[in-house]
Amino acid sequence: MAWLHSLTWIDALAWLAAVLAITGSAMRTIIPLRCIGIATNAVSLTYAVTMRLYPSITVNLILLPLNAVRLYQMIRLIRQVKQASKSDLSMEWLKPFMTRRKVKTGEVLFAKGDSASCMFYTLSGRYRLKELDIELRQGQVVGEMGFLSPENRRTQTLECIEDGEVLNITYDEVRQLYFQNPEFGFYLLRLTSERMFKNMERLEAEVVRLKAPAQEHDYIRQSITA
Repeated sequence: MAWLHSLTWIDALAWLAAVLAITGSAMRTIIPLRCIGIATNAVSLTYAVTMRLYPSITVNLILLPLNAVRLYQMIRLIRQVKQASKSDLSMEWLKPFMTRRKVKTGEVLFAKGDSASCMFYTLSGRYRLKELDIELRQGQVVGEMGFLSPENRRTQTLECIEDGEVLNITYDEVRQLYFQNPEFGFYLLRLTSERMFKNMERLEAEVVRLKAPAQEHDYIRQSITA
């Protein structure tokens, strides 16, 4: 074990950076991975400065704040999802991950049966789900059902009935958030479940409405017969 006696603190830094890099590669979830990445960058930067390894200094000076910012965003996202899951089903916390898009009156954002690849958040304007004849207010998420439907097909047609703006996020990005954050998966499940229950309530109300004339007709016929 003579090599331990010859090991300098600079060598120890290099070995620590190597161990941290290997540990980071073994991480399965994003937050521990970012934490290990920050530690790796800090140790590697110290070693690079000591040894005057300028390319390594440049790389770690870029990666250290980048990992820190991504870690902060993910922790903030999880905190906001936890708060949102205890309140209403607003998804405003998703805005930083979405892309803004202007929509004109008469434009169809998606049609029933189309291949679905993204979901939307209504910022302004008015929109209507054609088959259900439901008008969407501002601040609503729409298009998330295509994420769960077989073959990612649209189950409704969404058209713009007044100029406005929407935000959209692709299903690929949704999947990343879903697998990286169990809280987001729970939140998405809540959102889609509530949407399905509301649709079931509308369907039941429509069935009752259609049955009412038939029941009235049967009652009148029975009264005449009697």
